Amino acid sequence: MDTAWQSDFRERMQGFQGPPDDNSMPVSIKIRITSGCFHRAHSPEAYRLIDDFVIQNGGSIPRYQIEEHESGPEILVCLAVTTAGLTFAKSLIDLVTAIIKARSEGIKRGDGQTEPLELIVRGHSKNGEYFEEKILRVPHDQILTAKAIEEALSQSTEAKNKSARKAVTKKKIVKKK
Repeated sequence: MDTAWQSDFRERMQGFQGPPDDNSMPVSIKIRITSGCFHRAHSPEAYRLIDDFVIQNGGSIPRYQIEEHESGPEILVCLAVTTAGLTFAKSLIDLVTAIIKARSEGIKRGDGQTEPLELIVRGHSKNGEYFEEKILRVPHDQILTAKAIEEALSQSTEAKNKSARKAVTKKKIVKKK
């Protein structure tokens, strides 16, 4: 992996997070096209729909930021870390769903890029280790429900959550001694 990109990503995530907090973890949810471009210039119809969704619903989403990239939007969000793992708010899942649906609808309205999308979760664990997991591949004509996206996000973080819980448990044991 490109170390310059990783350094830039780490800085972007730390800048978004603010001061470290044991109860939350900054995470990137990337909606990336597999080839070509998925940004305003190449997908204006999709971005009109995304913008409309954000205007109507953005206030209900816990602290988040959308970064626009040539390869597709990236949602930066701080997720709560609980004993059950990372918690994805319904409003965040609705935003991811809206972006994927907007892409499909944008193509119907004339946007030209038809390559599949990948839904990727990435960030840094509490011990600073980079992780990235491609959790879904979505053809442009496939419509996903919010429930399918929620299940994919939940399953993708399950293994990370187990290791995060172990790390938290180890910290507590060390502190008790």
